[in-house]
Amino acid sequence: MQSCKTLGVSIDDHFREVTKMINLAKGAQREVQDFMLTRYACYLIAQNGDPKKDEIAFAQSYFAVQTRKIELIEERLRQLSRIESRDRLRASEKQLSKNIYQRGVDERGFGRIRSKGDQALFGGLTTEQMKQRLGIKSGALADFLPTLTIAAKNLATEMTNHNVEQKDLYGEAGITTEHMQNNTSVRGMLGQRGIKPEELPPAEDIKKVERKVAKDEKQLQEKSQRLPKEIDSSNNQ
Repeated sequence: MQSCKTLGVSIDDHFREVTKMINLAKGAQREVQDFMLTRYACYLIAQNGDPKKDEIAFAQSYFAVQTRKIELIEERLRQLSRIESRDRLRASEKQLSKNIYQRGVDERGFGRIRSKGDQALFGGLTTEQMKQRLGIKSGALADFLPTLTIAAKNLATEMTNHNVEQKDLYGEAGITTEHMQNNTSVRGMLGQRGIKPEELPPAEDIKKVERKVAKDEKQLQEKSQRLPKEIDSSNNQ
């Protein structure tokens, strides 16, 4: 209760005082003070209790494990979000490659178009310059970009796919111009919110993230199995 008071949290919201009757000798009863507790109150009691008591030791272990599980889940959700964004970018770039191939642009041309798009998105820096800037020695640039930048690249690519089809663009020059304009527009939108894609720090290699997600799933299962066995409260009045 003192912890709540110190933190400015309403005590009554978490510790509700009640009374109950207990049986005494010869059928007599006596009124005693008791409390109804929220989960938050239970947590405070556990953290401030005597770990020599079985119930307190169990509760401390329980909350510690649950806290770690939540941390792992939150991290995993962030990782999944980045993986999903990368997958969407792969899909949109694959569709763009298919679209422009049907319009007279070969694989090398697709590479040049994508590079020009990067240059527009990253304020004049080429794909290779961005890789050097982020310290990427091998692998695709997008594999090391943060989720926000991946999403920005994907939006520009989807816009290019849409306009290539709607405007029936043909040839490398026209499609390059379209892709550069779309990346410039996305960069402008980010700039309005004070974001410069080229200044964002690199993220972990997406391939490592994918392996980590699989590992975290296994770790979550192991953590759940390590919870201490529930104490029989009927033996601890």
